[in-house]
Amino acid sequence: MIQMPITPAARRIRRVALGDFVHRSARKFGERTAVVDGDTRLTYTELDARSSRFAHYLLQTFGSGRQIGMLCMNSADMVVAYNGIHKSGNVWAPVNVRLDAGAIEYILRHAEVSAVVVDAPLYADPALAAMLQGLGVPLIMTMAGGVATAPGATTLAQAEADRSDALPDLDIDDNQPAILMYTSGTTGNPKGVVHSHLSVAAAILGNASGFAYVETDVFSGVLPLFHCAQHALAATAHAVGACIVLARAFVPDEIRALVLRERLTVFTGLPMMYGALLADPQFRCDSLRQCIYAMAPIPKPLIAQIAERMSRNVVLATGQTEIYPATMMFRALEHPELDANYWGTSFIHCETAVMDDEGRLLGPGEVGEIVHRGANVMLGYFKDERATAEAQRFGWHHTGDLGMWGPKGQMLFIDRKKDMIKTGGENVASVKVEAVLLGHPGVAGAAVLGLPHPHWIEAVCAFVVKKPGAEVDEASIVAHCRERLGGFEVPKLVRFVEALPATATGKVQKHLLRQQFAELARQAWGEEVV
Repeated sequence: MIQMPITPAARRIRRVALGDFVHRSARKFGERTAVVDGDTRLTYTELDARSSRFAHYLLQTFGSGRQIGMLCMNSADMVVAYNGIHKSGNVWAPVNVRLDAGAIEYILRHAEVSAVVVDAPLYADPALAAMLQGLGVPLIMTMAGGVATAPGATTLAQAEADRSDALPDLDIDDNQPAILMYTSGTTGNPKGVVHSHLSVAAAILGNASGFAYVETDVFSGVLPLFHCAQHALAATAHAVGACIVLARAFVPDEIRALVLRERLTVFTGLPMMYGALLADPQFRCDSLRQCIYAMAPIPKPLIAQIAERMSRNVVLATGQTEIYPATMMFRALEHPELDANYWGTSFIHCETAVMDDEGRLLGPGEVGEIVHRGANVMLGYFKDERATAEAQRFGWHHTGDLGMWGPKGQMLFIDRKKDMIKTGGENVASVKVEAVLLGHPGVAGAAVLGLPHPHWIEAVCAFVVKKPGAEVDEASIVAHCRERLGGFEVPKLVRFVEALPATATGKVQKHLLRQQFAELARQAWGEEVV
């Protein structure tokens, strides 16, 4: 057996470090545009230089190996800052800025941050400002032009001033923590997910290969960069030398104009975003070569519209905070016989299986938990050894999703384990009922869950958002479902709501619906239930 000790020189030469991707693209594509943010355009030379300058500030001020919190909306400054954190060997800890101040404080304290990078416009919120002042750590202000900053804070421009443009010269180990990103907290307090430079780099390289990205691609940046999906795509774009066009909010008219003006080639959005863009019958785009959707299935009629007016390369991409995206992809137009809940096949960097509760791998047609293994899986949960051990049982990462292998080796997503409804001795997949509801012409959004019932144990309950101007009532919803579902799958309670509670990335927070409507359900069960 060959014994080859890894020398310091070899370790440096062979290192995998996230900050190196921008640096390498700058060497190859220096004058290409890396980031578009409104009127701001950064070339690769500028992005590399600015992020290196910020890295040197962090190293001089805090050293390496610290958690650096971030409260930022999508911006060129944000891209500069997180790349600087990576280059300095510190750990990027982004936080969902749409959370309330109390939830943000919980994450920042749990993450043990040594400093927080925060947008100056966000700091204008008195509750957020008071929380950050109480946190007692240094603040670095981004997007500070013309905006009052926090007392004693350093602006990003000040941090960069008079510092070296050179890539910092320091050792970064492949498995050194690079990102501490918190789950969306759909069931309680969010958990801190620790990713290494290697795990994120594996996803980046797998995405570049699996999606066949090149330096001439122009990506959308509509989803928030503090979420793993948009960050993974931005990092992939910068690894191949492509451009990303950022937006801070989804305003359909503005995004349609942005897509056409910047001639995007890759658009990534939630299903409702595609519906909103295509609500304008005049909207078409001939530059797009790929449309990615995530977080929820898209009904076949909308897939057909995307294919006709945007791109025929329509792809569902899946992943989790714990398994840096993407893990699987499904090309809907290549499998017209399969329904919207198929997740497809794995990327080259990720192996996928279906497992029962005893750790036995299951074959086609057998329902079990979807499990993964590969270099893109997290190191573990921060300060939670028990949850880490539970997620890593039997040598695979456990997703909490139920699925089975269907035709042509395609993965069919059944439901989240915790969302499977047990009613009258039958199992009902909430996502199956939701897909039927979304096929109703008057339905814009739907969430299905089980609420306690004295006879059925749980009853299938549907919460529906109507399309503007739609004339739809409970009876028409139930009739629509009866034509397409088994009797035990038809909702026993339908309630119309103005909006569904959701995370920043569109994931419905069903635990909030359960809390909100538990009493309503108890009152309803006093009536006859068919």
